[in-house]
Amino acid sequence: MSATSLSAARRRRELAELAAGRTVDLLVVGLGVTGAGVALDAASRGLSVAAVDAVDLAFGTSRWSSKLVHGGLRYLAGGHVALAYESATERDVLLRRTAPHLVSALPFVLPLTPFVRAPRALLMRAGFAAGDALRAAAGTPRAALPRSRRISAVEVRRLAPAVRRTGLRGGLVQWDGQLVDDARLVVALARTAAGFGARILTRCAVEELHGRGAAVRDALTGERHEIRARAVVNATGVWAGELDPTVHLRPSRGTHLVLRAAALGHPTAALTIPVPGETNRFVFALPQPGGLVYAGLTDEPVDGPASEVPEPSPAEVGFLLDVLGTALEVSVTDADVVGMFAGLRPLLAGGADRTADLSRRHAVLTSPGGVTTIVGGKLTTYRKMAADAVDAAVVLAGLTAGPCRTARTPLVGAASPDRLGRLAVPARLIARYGAEAPAVYALGAADPQLRQPVAPGVEVTGAELLFAVRHEGALTEDDLLDRRTRIGLVPADRERAGPAARTALAAA
Repeated sequence: MSATSLSAARRRRELAELAAGRTVDLLVVGLGVTGAGVALDAASRGLSVAAVDAVDLAFGTSRWSSKLVHGGLRYLAGGHVALAYESATERDVLLRRTAPHLVSALPFVLPLTPFVRAPRALLMRAGFAAGDALRAAAGTPRAALPRSRRISAVEVRRLAPAVRRTGLRGGLVQWDGQLVDDARLVVALARTAAGFGARILTRCAVEELHGRGAAVRDALTGERHEIRARAVVNATGVWAGELDPTVHLRPSRGTHLVLRAAALGHPTAALTIPVPGETNRFVFALPQPGGLVYAGLTDEPVDGPASEVPEPSPAEVGFLLDVLGTALEVSVTDADVVGMFAGLRPLLAGGADRTADLSRRHAVLTSPGGVTTIVGGKLTTYRKMAADAVDAAVVLAGLTAGPCRTARTPLVGAASPDRLGRLAVPARLIARYGAEAPAVYALGAADPQLRQPVAPGVEVTGAELLFAVRHEGALTEDDLLDRRTRIGLVPADRERAGPAARTALAAA
């Protein structure tokens, strides 16, 4: 585990090496899912890599997603067949090869309520069938993702008990991939890259960037360092234009509400609810570990500078609650919202009037100063984005590198379902840590208190916080509560868990 472990001591050592003048083949700026993917791709090809972020792993957009690894059904509906196929292929890679411990199959139910008239139901059924064809084309077997089908009203209510009974004609169900946590995917990518020798350096803000490196400011000490590199990739998402003014983006904000699962009758399937008056927009109610449901999402244009932590607007909250109300027997109100979050999509500027209609394709751009920038795309296709960025940077700098290996490189913790099923530790730990779950659980052998939840109503244990400090690069209380765990999504839970986070940082 030591080769993949990220810690404060390792960060100090590796930053000192770079500050002393060591040149790396590739400098990656940004440690969201794409930047961490670039670091892994390059390091696994044999390149020496340094990857920096101004704050932390998954600090920006990558922790604010719907936590889905989806097969691109929406893209297919818009006629973007190649993009849909790419999504389905990358979903298969994550689900069956590189991160089966973090990705699982999730049923999505579209209730056939009076708001979904027969013509639209037929159109959706055809779309789900096309999604089945995409799954088959990507090589994903039915055992991993079952085929879509029509289900009865009784089965709809069994999967999603809060669905409105009146006028319910049954439903349509299709399957897609769900991440246990998007931030955990980023941590796994960064640690896997570290295992290949990549230097993963958080709290290092880039002040100057050019094709041969960057000047960075260590937020912990205030010191300024020069990092020398033969090639540079800008993977800062919605902030890419701040480092390369030639990049033009049109960000949009996607908002989710956090609800207690009890308010919706503890659903075991996600709800797909068509937005009235729209042909290809939906609101999803997505069950999560820990007794929560995320309801989202919106697509609102963002003007002006991108906020580090975007805030949902009251209009978005009202919109989501209104659409939920079209399909639910129960009334979900502001009082049921225990948290909310919003993320910014780094969309390429285009001719569409609405950001919802802008392409989700990615692009690799090269600045006059020799910086390679990767923008656009989706969380599901991060691996392909990373590969394209590394390919471009290698050619631009004239580097020698092997072929991309990440389609078959398991991430930290990855193991077969059979192996994971034999681990004698709590299932909740296996779902989050995979094959590393025993190492997390073992931290409680000397102190059983570490195996207890850190606060009432919170499943996270003290052992998980300690593991995050010792092996996952957590440096602050925010790192622990907002990214290594997602306790912070419910502000009341975050406040109760604060003392445990401070104890873990002191103990490490």
